[in-house]
Amino acid sequence: MEEVREYRALFAVDIVGSSGRGDVALGQIRQVLSAALHASFTRGGIDWDDCLRHDLGDGMRVVAPAGTPETSLIHPLVHELTARLRAHNLLAGKPTRIRLRMALHAGSVQVGRDGTVSGRPLEVLARLLDAEPVRAALAQDPEATTALLVSEHFHETAVCEGRPGIEPAAFRRVDVREKEFAASAWLHVPAYGGGPQATGPAPDRTSSAPDRTASDVDAPAGNTKVISKASGHGVIYALGNGTMNIGGKQ
Repeated sequence: MEEVREYRALFAVDIVGSSGRGDVALGQIRQVLSAALHASFTRGGIDWDDCLRHDLGDGMRVVAPAGTPETSLIHPLVHELTARLRAHNLLAGKPTRIRLRMALHAGSVQVGRDGTVSGRPLEVLARLLDAEPVRAALAQDPEATTALLVSEHFHETAVCEGRPGIEPAAFRRVDVREKEFAASAWLHVPAYGGGPQATGPAPDRTSSAPDRTASDVDAPAGNTKVISKASGHGVIYALGNGTMNIGGKQ
């Protein structure tokens, strides 16, 4: 099979604690995740149909189209995905709530005519997704919806310049040692509304009551939204009629 080597941005997600929920609940959260990914990629200007996707069972690996700006995979994509899942979790029962580990890397991979992708960058991506720092970040902050680990290379190309929506100070350098892989990476725990947030010790969420005010932050397309500022850590939104909207469907 003829293959070409191309530089691609790579994104992977894994649902935290998916085992033991049962087939029905797992099927539901897989559907929600797939729809949220589709909508978030679209919001970031990345054609979902042009992405090369691999189902990981309780997650997904996505190879972005050639030429995709790496910055767009952090903002708006990661922050949009976080906000959509946060909105889902506000209305979902415990068996169908979703928390995600996420990883970003980029590199030269082999792309087959049938859409298969191979190469060392995929191995790096897998190690980042399973790394202890991103697991620990979610374990230490049970209210966080997502945690992201980006490779040193991706950090240099997409984070350091501080493009709009990307705050370099919201990323913390960590050491990753997984199997044969050892490297530095950068950890980011998005704010509760999906925007940038520094990744230090978990904040005290009992010190002040939520301040519910209107906001100009966009919610997923669909219905009117209710915006809640959560103790200074960004904004979250849910739909005003008590339902949620993921990927344009109710």
